[in-house]
Amino acid sequence: MNRLTAIVLAAGEGKRMRSRQPKVLHPLCGRPLIAYPLRTAQALADRIVLVVGPNADGVVKLAPREARAVVQSERLGSGHAVLQAKPECAEGTILVLPGDMPLLSAETVERLVDHHRKSRAAATVLTAIVAEPQGYGRVLRQGGRVKRIVEDRDASDAEKKIAEINTSVYCFDSKRLWSALGKVRADNDQGEYYLTDVVGILCRAGARVDAIPVVDPAEAMGVNDRKQLAAVAVVQRRRILDRLMEAGVTIIDPASTYIEDTVTIGPDTTIQPQVVIEGQSVIGGECVIGTGCHVSSSRLADRVELKPYCVLTESVVDAAAILGPFCHLRPLSHVGSGAKIGNFVELKKSKIGRGSKVPHLSYVGDSTVGTQVNVGAGTITCNYDGVAKHETKIGDRAFIGTNTSLVAPITIGDGAYIAAGSTVTKDVPPGALAVGRAHQVVKEGWAARKAKTREEHRG
Repeated sequence: MNRLTAIVLAAGEGKRMRSRQPKVLHPLCGRPLIAYPLRTAQALADRIVLVVGPNADGVVKLAPREARAVVQSERLGSGHAVLQAKPECAEGTILVLPGDMPLLSAETVERLVDHHRKSRAAATVLTAIVAEPQGYGRVLRQGGRVKRIVEDRDASDAEKKIAEINTSVYCFDSKRLWSALGKVRADNDQGEYYLTDVVGILCRAGARVDAIPVVDPAEAMGVNDRKQLAAVAVVQRRRILDRLMEAGVTIIDPASTYIEDTVTIGPDTTIQPQVVIEGQSVIGGECVIGTGCHVSSSRLADRVELKPYCVLTESVVDAAAILGPFCHLRPLSHVGSGAKIGNFVELKKSKIGRGSKVPHLSYVGDSTVGTQVNVGAGTITCNYDGVAKHETKIGDRAFIGTNTSLVAPITIGDGAYIAAGSTVTKDVPPGALAVGRAHQVVKEGWAARKAKTREEHRG
């Protein structure tokens, strides 16, 4: 049985990233770089071996449970890295994937593996024809056959003009790979053991080495610095948007829309310009996400409307609710079906019941609001006493007047009314009216007397 072992190389330091964290942990459209090749390996391979550098616990945690992790204690080149994986590899076909090539599709890798198995080659190299090959290893052919691969820094001027590059993705017959790796020497400019030298060794031994090109050269884009990361992100974002549009999502301006790879959106939803949707967000069908909205790790049911410039984080919005413009849902907020959250309203760890309204200029924190409740403008739930947070409970069909302060912990009963301008510090029974404001005093002629006093003072 020709088993497939995928070796994923993730031990590079990524010095050009100028970062304290490993290169493969840098995020790309919602996932760390290493997650992309690991996802491909998990889809195709019988066994996964992840090669990491020292102190790479964060990388290992991202690997599938069934993967084996091995440490390359000394970074002595790609050949040396693959050799560290040998004890964990099964006999059969070895697939080598770089950890910093996130645009490589599973379909392309599967095509490479299929070609390798059908051709019975000792090695098959995935190549790309690019307009600017600088920095990449060149594929040298003789009579159409692969002869060897030369690294850019070791290439002659004539070899540097070759447009076919090595993508660093390979398939090997396991026995031929380990035999050839034992013959690799570090006699090059970097003093490293190059995996590319295996190709030349196999060719000189008369073994068959094939090469197939990627259909889309963008798949060969690697990430060595932050500029390349940004360039790869442009391609990946467009792929995400294309996939969503093909699934029935309307995106008004793809150039200004940022949606991460982890996001799910239902059909007939419209995304207006300048929208950011990230994390494990799920957007239902027939929603409208207005201009400038930022949705992070939140769930929106069908027919939700976000008017412009709403910010949602780790929140849930039920069907047909309307939010915004300019509202802010902080983590653990839940807006019920048909509810309305309006201008400059902030929710924090609160549940707003079905059909309730918080139209504008309010803060509702650590609260449970029942169904069909009206919360007047300027309402504040005073949830923090300087030491601890306290809960506010508002029953069904209650009416909270404008400019009310509800000092928690407090319960407002079903159908209760709170008079405008009240500061309420005690529970209000169902159906009751609570008035918590100072008695109004009117002083006739006060303004004139004040003006006279001011004139006398000036004199």
